[in-house]
Amino acid sequence: MADQNDPRLDALFEILRSGPTYAHVQRAEAQIWIIWTQHDDESAQLLMNDGLRAMNLGDMTKARGLFDLLIAEQPEFSEAWNKRATVNYLLSDFEASLRDIEATLALEPRHFGALAGRGLVQSALGNVPEAIASFEQTLTVHPWAPGARMNLESLRRANPPI
Repeated sequence: MADQNDPRLDALFEILRSGPTYAHVQRAEAQIWIIWTQHDDESAQLLMNDGLRAMNLGDMTKARGLFDLLIAEQPEFSEAWNKRATVNYLLSDFEASLRDIEATLALEPRHFGALAGRGLVQSALGNVPEAIASFEQTLTVHPWAPGARMNLESLRRANPPI
């Protein structure tokens, strides 16, 4: 089984939280992303692969359409929601991105990519406290996440407590 229900994920998340070195954590993170983007259903896997290819080629409209189809076909596939959230963010459709992030997190609460993405969306919307909270949640799941740490520190420097 592959997707957010894969039994290998628990051990990999433990490495994220307590890995002895950044190299260990990086390998675990890479494995998590691989598992998250896999699906046992062949049609779903083809849609995921095609959506990722469209994203990599910069065709976000096509990617969103493919992820729409994938979500319609496999609504319990958290990474389909997360990828569409990313596409919506890149298209500056922040409200749609937030809806997709919440759907992702409902299916996989440990989704550090969605948590960090929520921080980016909230930051883009000017919702600094919400952005800070999202980056803090990301670091709870994945303490080594450099992007979340950098964004959190940047927001805190720019918005010191009064």
